[in-house]
Amino acid sequence: MSSPAPAGEDPFVIHRRLLFTIAYEMLGSAADAEDVLQESWLRWQEVDRSEIRAPRAYLVRVVTRQGLNHLRAASRRREDYVGEWLPEPLLTSPDVADDVELAENLSIAMLTVLETLVPAERAVFVLREVFDVPYDEIADAVGKTPAAVRQIAHRAKDHVQARRPRVRVVRSEHEEAVERLVAALNTGNIQGLMDILAPDVVSVADSGGKVRGAARRPIVGADRLARYLVGGMAKAAGDLAVTTMRVNGRLAFRMELNGQLVAVASVTVENGKVTQIFSTANPDKLGRLEQETALSR
Repeated sequence: MSSPAPAGEDPFVIHRRLLFTIAYEMLGSAADAEDVLQESWLRWQEVDRSEIRAPRAYLVRVVTRQGLNHLRAASRRREDYVGEWLPEPLLTSPDVADDVELAENLSIAMLTVLETLVPAERAVFVLREVFDVPYDEIADAVGKTPAAVRQIAHRAKDHVQARRPRVRVVRSEHEEAVERLVAALNTGNIQGLMDILAPDVVSVADSGGKVRGAARRPIVGADRLARYLVGGMAKAAGDLAVTTMRVNGRLAFRMELNGQLVAVASVTVENGKVTQIFSTANPDKLGRLEQETALSR
């Protein structure tokens, strides 16, 4: 085995942000993504570097294979999850939002759609559509022929297109809708909420069964959701405040009770109205919201 490169020159260190982003896109969990990187790092330490002609492609392949192993195990664990399961939200920097395509693919809405793909489809879609990895390299990573990968990519893309938001919303429109939603929540203004929520809005909450009073099934409809939100905030035992924050590349909002983070929510906006709300209150999934996570492609 050849001597390892200095830390600053090691390809794994150089590409770590990319590798983490791939793993997170595949798994929807920062904790699982970190596990994948740790396992991949150990394998990287064991290889003869002199035989690796393209370190970036090699590392992407290793991370993808480890990600697939975790993805298959995670799907079994999630069968026992209490209530709805949502991806783990991340606090992201403004540069992620500036990359419109990356921000769209990192959004909670998109990651939730990716949950409906089987593991091989998700890996192929992420590598091809998000990171533009060549088909032959994807084939090496997932253990299939390039022809089979092309078919999987086509099938996965069609599947995602049928379920993703129909309209790409400009950043300013999205942020205006979030600001209006936050203002209505802070004032308990039911009519204000009704004005910004789409009539058929769907709200999905992930509490992992650990938050008393949290909805375990989706809430559908503007009137029902507005009254649920205002009623729930009125019952809060203390000072409940709602503020904006940037989550997974998009403006979202957080709820703090007596200064402590208790929930974060991302939204989908179409035609100036909020059509989806994805809220996470499971305390095990709120750990990445105080410090920015470095992401790239």
